[in-house]
Amino acid sequence: MKLRGYALIIAAAALWGMIGPFSRLALEEGLAPLEVAFWRGLLAWFFFAAHAGLTKQVRFEKQDAPAIIFFGIIGVTLFFGSYQMAVDRGGVAMAAVLLYTAPAWVALMSGVFFKEKITPVKTVALVLTLVGVAGVSSGGADVASGIRGDIDFSAVFWGLLAGFCYALYYIFGKHFSSRYSTPNLFLYILPIGITGLLPWVPFTPKTLKAWSALLANAFLCTYVAYIVYYAGLKCLEATRAAITATLEPVIAALIAYLWWHEYFTVRGYAGSFLVLAAVLLMILDSSVTHEKCGSPYDGAASG
Repeated sequence: MKLRGYALIIAAAALWGMIGPFSRLALEEGLAPLEVAFWRGLLAWFFFAAHAGLTKQVRFEKQDAPAIIFFGIIGVTLFFGSYQMAVDRGGVAMAAVLLYTAPAWVALMSGVFFKEKITPVKTVALVLTLVGVAGVSSGGADVASGIRGDIDFSAVFWGLLAGFCYALYYIFGKHFSSRYSTPNLFLYILPIGITGLLPWVPFTPKTLKAWSALLANAFLCTYVAYIVYYAGLKCLEATRAAITATLEPVIAALIAYLWWHEYFTVRGYAGSFLVLAAVLLMILDSSVTHEKCGSPYDGAASG
C-alpha cells in the first residue's frame, strides 16, 4: 500500500533527523567530524553484520562486486567526507541546502535508469522541496556545528558532491533491492566506505557521553533508519521517496529546538511549510499506481 511506503520513509527521515543532534553531542565531547562519521559507519556495521549473519543473508554475487565497491566509495567515503567538508567550509546551513539538491539529482537519474516520468506534480513538488529546504536551512538555528563564516566556491563544490552522492542511495537502492536485503547490502558497503575514511580520521579519547551519542547514531540513525527506508523504497518511486525523506531537516530543527532551544525565523517556518506541502502533494497525487510493499528483510536469498 502506498501510504505504508510514505510512513516508512517518514520514519526513516525522523531517525536521520537525529543525526545532527547526536553528532552535536559527540562534537561537544571533543570528537572531530570525520571521526564521528567513521564511528557511525563502523558501529553500524556490527549491527548489520549480526543481522545478516543471524538471518543468513550474506549472499554475494561476483558480478555485483564493481557496483558494491562503487556504492561503498560513493555512498560512504565520499558522501560522509564531502558533507563534512561542506560543513567545514560553508557551515551547516549551506551544506544542508546543497545536500538536499538530492531530489533533483534523483529525478534526473531516475528518468535515465528507471524510465520514471517527471510529471508536472513531481516538478512542482521538487521546486517546493528545494525552496523549502533552503528556507529551513537559512532561516533556523544551526543544528550540527554552529559554524558560521564566508562561503567560498569549495563549499559549493563539496555540498553539491554530497547532494549527488546522497541521491545515489535512491538509485542504488532500487538497483539492489530485488536481490539484496538491507543488512546484506550494508554488510559489504560499510567496510569499503569506512576504509576510505580511515586515513583522515584523528582518533581522540572518548567519554561515556560521546560513546552513547556515537552508538545512538549508529544504531538508530543508520541501522534502523536504513532498514525502514529501504522497506519504504519498495513501495514508492525513487523520486517520491527522495522528496518525502526531505522531512529530515524539519525534524532535525524541531529536535534541536526541544534539546537546545534553537528556533526558526519566519523564513525557516515558511520553508518547513513548503517541505510539508511537497510531501502532502506527493501523497495526495492520484497519478501513482499502487505497488505492493516488501518487507524490510526481502530481497536476499540466504547463503
